[in-house]
Amino acid sequence: MKNFLIPGLLLSISFSAQAPAGYYNGTSGLTGYALKSKLHEIIAGKNISWNYSDLTNYYNQTDLDRYYDHGASNTTLLLDMYSEIPSGPDAYEYTTANLIGSAGAEGQGWNREHMMPQSTFYSNYPMYSDLFYVVPTDARINQLRSNYPYGIAGSTIYYTFTNSSRIGNSAIPGSNYTGRVYEPVNEFKGDIARSLLYFAVRYEGKLGSFNVTNNTSPASDTNPLDGTEERGYDPAYIAMLLQWHQQDPVSQREVDRNNAVYTLQKNRNPFIDNPAWADMIWGISPDAAVPQSPSNVSITKNSAYFITLSWTPSSSSDVIGYKIYQNGTLVASTKNTTVSIDHLSPSTAYSFTVKAYDSGYLLSADSNTAGIATLDSDIYAKDLMISKYLEGTGNNKGLEIINKTGHAVNMSDYRLSIQFPSGNNYYFPAPYELEGTLANGETSVVINAHAGFSCYTGSQAGFVTAAPQMMFSGSQYLELKYRSATVDAIGIPGTNNSSTLTNVSLYRKQSASQPAAAFNPDEWDAYPVDYCQNMGTLSAKDETVSANALKIYPNPVREEIFVNGNTEGIKTVQILDFSGKLIFKEQMPFRNKKSISVPALAPGTYLLRADDRTYPFIKE
Repeated sequence: MKNFLIPGLLLSISFSAQAPAGYYNGTSGLTGYALKSKLHEIIAGKNISWNYSDLTNYYNQTDLDRYYDHGASNTTLLLDMYSEIPSGPDAYEYTTANLIGSAGAEGQGWNREHMMPQSTFYSNYPMYSDLFYVVPTDARINQLRSNYPYGIAGSTIYYTFTNSSRIGNSAIPGSNYTGRVYEPVNEFKGDIARSLLYFAVRYEGKLGSFNVTNNTSPASDTNPLDGTEERGYDPAYIAMLLQWHQQDPVSQREVDRNNAVYTLQKNRNPFIDNPAWADMIWGISPDAAVPQSPSNVSITKNSAYFITLSWTPSSSSDVIGYKIYQNGTLVASTKNTTVSIDHLSPSTAYSFTVKAYDSGYLLSADSNTAGIATLDSDIYAKDLMISKYLEGTGNNKGLEIINKTGHAVNMSDYRLSIQFPSGNNYYFPAPYELEGTLANGETSVVINAHAGFSCYTGSQAGFVTAAPQMMFSGSQYLELKYRSATVDAIGIPGTNNSSTLTNVSLYRKQSASQPAAAFNPDEWDAYPVDYCQNMGTLSAKDETVSANALKIYPNPVREEIFVNGNTEGIKTVQILDFSGKLIFKEQMPFRNKKSISVPALAPGTYLLRADDRTYPFIKE
């Protein structure tokens, strides 16, 4: 229980926060990892990633000690879970002015502590500055904690701190880890557990790409993440977190902090709002039965750079996902029964199999094998592209990313990177990672969190961040990367780009059909500073323009496809599916009209071929 000092009275109270109406819509009736995934969808969408340097001032809104020694009138002193003495006066206290880099002893100053060590996610944004688990703590204890996990200390104690928190050898029940752990005082074990459970929900979809194994021996591995996206942590560690969560219930301090972070970051910790969700998600008992294999794996779409697979689901009721293998190597996971595998090479043979996995992470046997050779070329972009670049006054910075690949793209492996000068050299700070799914023919905008455009707001953007990547001044080189490979670039690396990238809005020309790792100014139209018309709205689904000036619209289509441009000479129009099967054919189609009627066409994705020119479209 939490103890709170209220004038003249000591109370022990359990609290539960209240989220805004409708915030958790869609969670009713869900349990297990399905509930976790839905909560991820809610708290990962439309939140703001601030710069790491912004957090210092924000702690004056989120982390003042109004609960133990000082009461509601406190407007300066921070609450430090590593040094707070709940039962009496603290040995030392800090204001935000006492921020330091390092310390030789307790009480010399504070710094920002990543409750999940930043080495886990390589110090990348948005993880790097997430207020829900980046908190103010004593600098010396922070240093000594290093990247050790939170845990239960055993008989060997290396350090005991002024509030009796300690570092010792691990005694986490059921865990193989025997290295050092930091054990907080009982008063804050629930706070820490709920922060780490939040981390596992917020970054589902990225957990497997994090630095899961820091050392070669499991007994010395300091990272409790186990590489799974759904469960997140080693089972013994989950059991400890759930125990801490139950023994130390939500406090008024956590409720207030959750609301304050929501104001700043626009997302919430669901385990403060609804503590019962923790056991509903992780309190499952998987069976020992290996799941049945999926069947009827087939390739439903073939292209030069991607294929789309679909299959009949496993008949086992506890299956939570599927793993896809390309030529025997794991390349993707999905909760669905269809997936697109991209970054393939043209004119290349591939084989694919699928395995089901259940809540105990038991794998089924292989499905049947689906094999195919990719096409030698197609009409799609081979990867995502930057379609707009806005370098405006002050913090007016924005980028638009467009998907013309012909399939939905999982953006979790994409990141924005920027190059800054350092003396006579240049360096890349840790990147900003994208996430979510971008549908074919759609755009997503990344905007600076402090921007004040007159024609575009952060509420319209897919990503809002004050990370270094969105603090360009026009002289920097920017790039969109897929994992470690450069996909698309703005500017030239190793140079000052201010002559072309300062005080300007650049819009990619429709004739630029592919991303380019080398920046070509001729592919862009320039507009005045702070120009942002049609940001995020001119997408590939609105129109498709060919190099010889034909345009088809709308896209997606319902009743008729209209064709603008030089149509008089077109002799034949065909509609084909992506296997090449002819669905419709018309001779001299535009003799007396400018459209093709398609009301009987089944919903799906097709190709319209006008003589030797081909255009993709979607039938709703």
